[in-house]
Amino acid sequence: MADRHENDHGAYHQIHPLRTKSGSGSYGASLQGINCASWRLGVEAHNIMDWKTVPRECEGYIGNYMLGLQYREDSKAVAREAYFYAKKLNLTGYGKDVWVFDIDETSLSNLPYYATHGFGVEPFDATSFNEWVEESKAPALPESKKLYYELMKLGIKIVFLTGRPESQRNATTHNLLLAGYHSWHKLILKDGSYGGKTAAEYKSAERKKVEEGGYRIVGNIGDQWSDILGTTTGQRTFKLPDPLYYIA
Repeated sequence: MADRHENDHGAYHQIHPLRTKSGSGSYGASLQGINCASWRLGVEAHNIMDWKTVPRECEGYIGNYMLGLQYREDSKAVAREAYFYAKKLNLTGYGKDVWVFDIDETSLSNLPYYATHGFGVEPFDATSFNEWVEESKAPALPESKKLYYELMKLGIKIVFLTGRPESQRNATTHNLLLAGYHSWHKLILKDGSYGGKTAAEYKSAERKKVEEGGYRIVGNIGDQWSDILGTTTGQRTFKLPDPLYYIA
């Protein structure tokens, strides 16, 4: 029987156990000499870069991973290490310590969307994804939300830094609040001045602005390597799992 995890609004999301299946998408599915588990490891280790979609042969494997317990456990392991690190920090005590959180697949989960779009197998469709964003229905990633509350208890301010466009500010704000993120120091969305820039360049520039405002970035967490690479990355970075898509 599938495990059930209660979310913060009293509703339940069914989480299916990670399972090995025979046939397409299974753990051992061959993909040009590499199985899907090895492909996911390559993605998470950043050895496989600039990929456009999840290999079709791996749709079942990625779906089982994302809906299963292993994704939750992997996310929990990252969040736990982040908290252990934060507890040992010597904070300034002047409200100038901040932690940068990405939003998509970090603070909020778009898994309900990707579950109906092939778990990353389908090419990204901006129109349908933007319609999903405007619904403000993305649930919180539970492990990230727990970390968010623990960091605030320590006196660390939260900065949300997302690649979502400025036009989605209202929907994003509404979604964060509904998902249980009740307050933050800054919510930074991408404006038109970053046209042609990579995600890493955009986020580096915005983090620099945060530091130029007198703040110290003590931590930085995201699901994409572009969230935590570049410049002004913070004193320590943490990478959450995400085999659904790649953003440079």
